[in-house]
Amino acid sequence: MADSALHRSGARSGTGTGGGATRPGPDEEAGRRPGPRRRASAAALVRTVLIAAGLVTVYYVLPLDGRSSPGASAVLACGLLLVVLVFWWEVRAILESPYPRLKAIEALGTTLALFLLLFAGAYFLLEHSTPGSFSEPLTKTDSLYFTLTTFTTVGYGDIAARSQAGRVLTMVQMAGGLLLVGVAAKILAGAVQASLRRQGREPADDFPRDRRAEP
Repeated sequence: MADSALHRSGARSGTGTGGGATRPGPDEEAGRRPGPRRRASAAALVRTVLIAAGLVTVYYVLPLDGRSSPGASAVLACGLLLVVLVFWWEVRAILESPYPRLKAIEALGTTLALFLLLFAGAYFLLEHSTPGSFSEPLTKTDSLYFTLTTFTTVGYGDIAARSQAGRVLTMVQMAGGLLLVGVAAKILAGAVQASLRRQGREPADDFPRDRRAEP
C-alpha cells in the first residue's frame, strides 16, 4: 500500500518511481513559447529594417540626374512636407498601439531614415544642377556620407559645401536635425505616455503583462 501511495504521489508531482521526468504541463509549455512581447519586439524590428532598406533602395534607384536648382528646391520642400506628414501619422499610430514604446522606436527610425535620405538626395541634385557646390563631385553614396557626417556632427572635412546654396542647405539640415532629436523625440515620448494612460497602465510599464489563464 505504501508503494502504491508513493507511485500516485510521484505521478502527481511529475516524477515516477524511477526518477524520470514526465511530460511538462500546459503552463510550462506556454511559458516556453515566445509571448506577445517578444513577437511584437521582433515585428517592430523587422518593420523598421524593411522600411529603412526600402527607402535606401528607392534613393539609389530613383533617377535624380539632370534636374535644375529650382527643381531640387521643390523636391526638398515636398520631401520635408512628407516627413512632417509621416511623423504626424506615426504619432497617431502610437496613441492607438498596444505597444506604444515599440511603435515610438519604429516611428523614430522611419522618420530619421526619411529625413537623412531626403537631404542626401537634395545634396546630389544640387551638385548635379550646379557643379562646384561642394569640394568634390558627389555620387549618391558621397551625398549620403556627407549627410550622415553632418547629422552626427562628425564633420571629417573631406567633403564641404562651397556655394552659398550648398551652405544654406547644410544649415537647414543641421537645424532640422536638432529639431528631430529634440522636439520630435519629446513629442514621441509624450505620445507614449498618453497612450499608456489611455490604456490604464503606469507610464513606467514598457509592455502589458502577459495574462495567462488561471488553472
